[in-house]
Amino acid sequence: QVQLVESGGGLVQAGGSLRLSCAASGRTFSNYAMVWFHQGPGKEREFVAAISWDGGNTYYADSVKGRFTISRDNAKNTVYLQMNSLKPEDTAVYYCAGSLNRPSRSSYEYDYWGQGTQVTVSS
Repeated sequence: QVQLVESGGGLVQAGGSLRLSCAASGRTFSNYAMVWFHQGPGKEREFVAAISWDGGNTYYADSVKGRFTISRDNAKNTVYLQMNSLKPEDTAVYYCAGSLNRPSRSSYEYDYWGQGTQVTVSS
């Protein structure tokens, strides 16, 4: 089992920045590909960004490419999502998840999920 706890969400004006963190405990964090999804009001959960177990490969949704950066620190058992130039449409609950498989854009590939952290971007 891997336990994941997100933090860093909040209210920010459009154009601002936030950094989300996802702290892991339990099994060896460095074995897991990690991902961020978000789910806006009345919407399905959507892929945001993913990172391989060693941080060597990263993947982004087109909507966040160039604005968001995913990274990880395996010594701290933490994955991050740096969000810059935030837009009102980024408003959502952000979830981190982990998988022993290769990084995937599909939520079905991930076995462990955090509880989510709310990000609200005002216009």
